[in-house]
Amino acid sequence: MLGIVIGVAAVIAMVAIGQGAAHQISQQFASMGTNLLTVTRSFGRPAGGAQIVRRPLTPEDAEAIAKKSAEGIAAIAQVSRGNGQAKYGSKAWNTQIAGVSQDYLNVAKWEIEEGRFFNRQELAGRARVAVIGRSLVENLTGDRSANLIGQAILLRQIRFTVIGVLKEKGSGAFGQDQDDVAMIPVTTALRRVFNRTWLNEIAVSCKTEGDMEAVTEQIASLLRERHRLRPPFPDNDDFQVRSQSQILEASAASSRTMTSLLGGIALVSLLVGGIGIMNIMLVSVTERTREIGIRKAVGATAHNILTQFLIEAMVISLLGGVLGILLGVVLGRIAGAALQVPPMVQLPVVLLAVVVSGAVGIFFGIYPARRAASHNPIDALRFE
Repeated sequence: MLGIVIGVAAVIAMVAIGQGAAHQISQQFASMGTNLLTVTRSFGRPAGGAQIVRRPLTPEDAEAIAKKSAEGIAAIAQVSRGNGQAKYGSKAWNTQIAGVSQDYLNVAKWEIEEGRFFNRQELAGRARVAVIGRSLVENLTGDRSANLIGQAILLRQIRFTVIGVLKEKGSGAFGQDQDDVAMIPVTTALRRVFNRTWLNEIAVSCKTEGDMEAVTEQIASLLRERHRLRPPFPDNDDFQVRSQSQILEASAASSRTMTSLLGGIALVSLLVGGIGIMNIMLVSVTERTREIGIRKAVGATAHNILTQFLIEAMVISLLGGVLGILLGVVLGRIAGAALQVPPMVQLPVVLLAVVVSGAVGIFFGIYPARRAASHNPIDALRFE
């Protein structure tokens, strides 16, 4: 029965986390808009193993896209991310530092709750100003509603003035806390904080979904020219242009792979549990041979004996299934808390687990039940 418990628990927990993650990913991508394109660096191997220089994305690439691919583009934002220690007073916290350009709020659908976002003058002047998320406020002060506007904080030991607080977004697609962030001008991030010249991504918001394909082609053509890339394309591209639906599809494919792996483990557990039930029932048949003989002697048919032992096997399996469901719900909540993914246990999945448990009991109980039903009553009564 332990195998049934483990198998069902694994399925319930796996499906709960998988569905919760899928729902969370869909919500996040929907909140960012369906007309968003993300340009990132590609690290794949070129076609035929050719050696090419894979250039990073730069602010100049973003500016060129804005100028030469303006048709169909609503806004474009530069993003350079990294992690670092944030400090306020005696409290320190490791957070995400995002260097972004001024249009990032519009592109990524962020809103300001208090204060303001940095302006073009601060962007051009590499100003040391920061707009932070509510989780970072809480981690630095112990109070999520604390007012840090105008206060100085340290990011990687560099002094910044807080000028705004972001409206809460909650957990991201992969469980990360989106509100644990400090946004600073991308110019400041590159020159003063990260000491680099490249971007993690270029975010492009298209005017309509219908413009996305044309804009993607324009961006790809421009970057191939700027990076001096040679065919075949896209194999030799040193960048990727992906829509939200493509990112969602890739995430779903990864989730399906993990689900299949865990599903295989759960299936093995169910098989082991089924074999265990069969062995238990075989032992039970042997120990109850005289009982079977007495029942047949007083009129019980082979069908009655078969039905009795099948029901017993199914009850054992169903009991394991119910315990597995309860354990799976608990494990799903524990894993969800660790991954910051709200588990979703749906009734059809629970009902399916019950049905599968019963089916396993019947399948592996057939042989012991038939063996019990086939006993000759005279031989059974003589059994010691």
